[in-house]
Amino acid sequence: MSTTFTMVGGEGPNSYQQHSKYQGALLEASKEKINEAISTKLDIEFTPGLISIADFGCSTGPNTFAAVQTIIDAVEHKYQKDIEFQVFFNDSSNNDFNTLFKTLPPARRYFATGVPGSFFGRVLPKNSFHVGVASFSLHFVSKIPKGVSERHSTVWNKDIHCTGFSKKVENLYLDQYKIDVESFLIARAQELVSGGLLLLLGHCLPNGVQMSETVNGMMIDIIGISLNEMAKKGLIDQEKLDTFKLPVYLAQADELKRIIENNKCFRTEVFEKISHSKGEYQLDPDYLTVAFKVTVGGSVASYFGEDVMEKTYELVREKTQKLLPQIANAKPGMQYLIVLRKT
Repeated sequence: MSTTFTMVGGEGPNSYQQHSKYQGALLEASKEKINEAISTKLDIEFTPGLISIADFGCSTGPNTFAAVQTIIDAVEHKYQKDIEFQVFFNDSSNNDFNTLFKTLPPARRYFATGVPGSFFGRVLPKNSFHVGVASFSLHFVSKIPKGVSERHSTVWNKDIHCTGFSKKVENLYLDQYKIDVESFLIARAQELVSGGLLLLLGHCLPNGVQMSETVNGMMIDIIGISLNEMAKKGLIDQEKLDTFKLPVYLAQADELKRIIENNKCFRTEVFEKISHSKGEYQLDPDYLTVAFKVTVGGSVASYFGEDVMEKTYELVREKTQKLLPQIANAKPGMQYLIVLRKT
C-alpha cells in the first residue's frame, strides 16, 4: 500500500486548514524559545542579503505561514538590516499545493516556492537554506515494515497502527523509524548551510507510555474498530482491511533523542517538552472525530474510497461518544521543540 500520508486538502469545513489549531498552538507556545534560539544560536554568513527558509511537511496552511513568519521576524530582529527572504514549502506530491498557494498571506515579505517530494531524501540543493522547520512531520515512516500487513506473517499486526502492545511489531516500526529519521537528518545536513538551524516541533510519547494509552492512540484504535465493523457489514473487504496500516510511529522521548544524537551531523541546542493550553485534545466527540478525520481520513479515503471514509467516521463519532470516559483517562502525550544546529 502507499504510505503517503496527506492531510485533507481544500478550505472546506472538514479540511486540515480549518482544523489545525491543535498543531498551531505548539508553534505559538514555542515562539519565545524559537526567537531565543535564532538570536543566540544562528551563526551564518549570507550574501547578498538573501536568507532562505524551508518548511518540510508544510501541508496547506495556515500553520506553515505562521512558522515562516516567526522565523522571519526573529531573523530580522537579530540582524537589523535589509534582508530578502525566499521560502521553500515542501511536502509530498499529493499535498494540496493549490490551496497552499491560494491562501498565501497577501502582505508576505518573501518569495514562495513549492517543492514537492519526500523529505526522507534530498529535495533541495546543497547549502541552499539557512533555517528549516518541520512541524508534526517526524512521526511518519516511509514504508510499512515487512510482514506487518501480511495476515499469514508471524509479525502481522491486527491493528491499523503500532499500538505499542506487540513488542515484535513495535520493534519493526522502531527500526524503520530509525532509518527514516536518519535519512531525514542526513538530507537536511546536506541542504542546510553551516551554522544554520533546523527547528523540529511535534509530538512523541513520554518514556514508558504506549501509543494506545494516549488520546492519539485511542482515537486511531476507534477508527480501526469502526473499519472492522464496516467489514462485518460487508461494506469493505476484510482481506483488504487486514493490509491497511498507517505509516505512523510515535517514538518515546529517549528513542528520539538517541536517534538525533547518533546522527552526528547536528548539535542539539534545545530538546524541550512544551506545555500549552491545547496540549491535550478537547474531550468533545465532534471535535475529536473531525480532528482525526482531517489527518487520518485522507488515508482511509485513498484506500477504501470517499463513501467508505464518510460512513466510517459516522461510526467513529458514535463510538467516541460511548468511549469518552476511557478517553478522559488517557495518559498524556508529549509535545516538543528541538533545535538543531549544523556543525
